[in-house]
Amino acid sequence: MIQAVLVDDERLALMKLERMLKEHKSVNIAAAYTDPSEAVQGVVQWKPDVIFLDIDMPELNGLQAAEIMQGLCPDADIVFVTAYNNYAMEAFEVNALDYVLKPVQHERLIKTVQRLEDRLALTTTASKPEEELMIRCFQSLRFDRGGQSVTGLRWRTTKAQELFAYLLHNRNRFVSKDTLIELLWPEFTFKRASTHLYTTIYQVRQCLKQSGVELQINNFSGGEGYTLETGSMLVDVTQWENGILNLGPIGEHNCAEHQHLFDLYTGDYFGDYDYLWAESERQRLRTIWLHHAMGIADYYTNSRKIPEAVTVYQRIVQLQPYFEQGYLGLMKVYDSIGERIAVEEQYRILTDLLRGELSIQLPDNIERWYEQWKMQNLRSS
Repeated sequence: MIQAVLVDDERLALMKLERMLKEHKSVNIAAAYTDPSEAVQGVVQWKPDVIFLDIDMPELNGLQAAEIMQGLCPDADIVFVTAYNNYAMEAFEVNALDYVLKPVQHERLIKTVQRLEDRLALTTTASKPEEELMIRCFQSLRFDRGGQSVTGLRWRTTKAQELFAYLLHNRNRFVSKDTLIELLWPEFTFKRASTHLYTTIYQVRQCLKQSGVELQINNFSGGEGYTLETGSMLVDVTQWENGILNLGPIGEHNCAEHQHLFDLYTGDYFGDYDYLWAESERQRLRTIWLHHAMGIADYYTNSRKIPEAVTVYQRIVQLQPYFEQGYLGLMKVYDSIGERIAVEEQYRILTDLLRGELSIQLPDNIERWYEQWKMQNLRSS
């Protein structure tokens, strides 16, 4: 049985919707409200499967009410009911289960109920995944469960993705509404930006819920801000950094663990996105990775594990192409096995990169090493 709560400030419209829904034996009307503020207080008691919400209501409109109710009842689906098609399409482009135009037609309502029945059946029969969920932030934002990518998670807009990423960046900490508005909609009026914020928060919650990602975005300070609660959920950045800090200097006994941590860094922190607010953390994590990677490369070189050293240095210059010391390390390793052409190729790549793209000279230590290397090879030839 689908438990439904109805909210519409027009009593006649509410009565008509209630009567039409009662014709469906799979739907039970738990409560009906003309005051959206009372509805907000009541949903916790009723724990509905679906909330039918009028959009155009005074004081607390349907979108604002939906945003609050989603925080209180994250498992409830939302069906918007509106007399204004353009208003619903443009101002409330949210990831709702459905929206229905007034006057509500029987045929249209049947489709909505069918969708609700399908959703309830899927929720009832689906078993909860036992594998741990991990949020990955290196290079791109994605979710893994049991080592497999979570499929079907599609952010409705780029703003929705960035809002979630920012809340994740500040996870388990309060983020004010004003901060989010200034970050994402600085060019809008406060009222319009607030509407976009409510819409986007709703989109994010729905996206997470429909993908089976059990994360809560909680309202705090009377709706003046939000906190993304990650609880015991794993985040790759945290796992990676803690692993490096706790593992100790690289040696034969922990070489495999260090290599595993090296492999976990698949790219910069949110590297696929131009998030200026992430740059400081991006630089910090990049510095940690470079220091760790160079340590692994030195260990492999000193242990005469040359193929492994080459692979690490190649990965360094691939991910951080402006890190000159990575090229120098690679040239030295190639020199140690007599690969003269490979040494010259790396020198050429670095020269073209720095002089051609950045119009700067090579570091003195690299120039000196290369000139000495050339002289030695001339004498030996």
